[in-house]
Amino acid sequence: MMRYVGLNKVGLQGDRIVKQYNETFLDFNAIAQGYTTDKIAEELNKRNIKSYLVDVGGEVYAKGEKPNGEKWSVAIETPAQTKDAERSYDVAILLKDESIVTSGSYRKFYEENGVKYSHTIDPTTGKPIKHSLLSASVVANDATTADGLATMCMVLGLEKSKEFLEKHKEYSAYLIYSDDKGAMQVWYSDNFEKYIRK
Repeated sequence: MMRYVGLNKVGLQGDRIVKQYNETFLDFNAIAQGYTTDKIAEELNKRNIKSYLVDVGGEVYAKGEKPNGEKWSVAIETPAQTKDAERSYDVAILLKDESIVTSGSYRKFYEENGVKYSHTIDPTTGKPIKHSLLSASVVANDATTADGLATMCMVLGLEKSKEFLEKHKEYSAYLIYSDDKGAMQVWYSDNFEKYIRK
């Protein structure tokens, strides 16, 4: 299957997309909910609505302030041990005119012979990701970008995500990972702290 994977297998000829292989297809699932969030926000903006919170499956965009003048408060879910575990959070952030999206491997997986396999596929191997990063929450100006970046972090893993975020200060991120003893730990970019609700 890997022979069919990669942007180098598709190209543009005029206004047409041309594929090297019939088996290659474009899948926008990594940004679909973020894009939907942005389209809803765009429609609300056209209707001159100045204050709202759009949430499409965890892809969030906050516009303006709440009626009481406060910024919108959004929680970041603590990774669960099982798919159906009760939702909980340890941190919430305050947003205005920005988006936050969280991608994680803890709710979407399948288990076979006691081994958990993530729904996120590493495009360089064609296999489910295997690393310590449990969730990535990214703040960006729009939900489509945040969605793509959160998924990218889940593919890259902790260290490469940190490297990317340290080079790209225009994005803020909150990463939850498992240390070598299995304990949950947190890393966040320097520019993320301003969002944390005290």
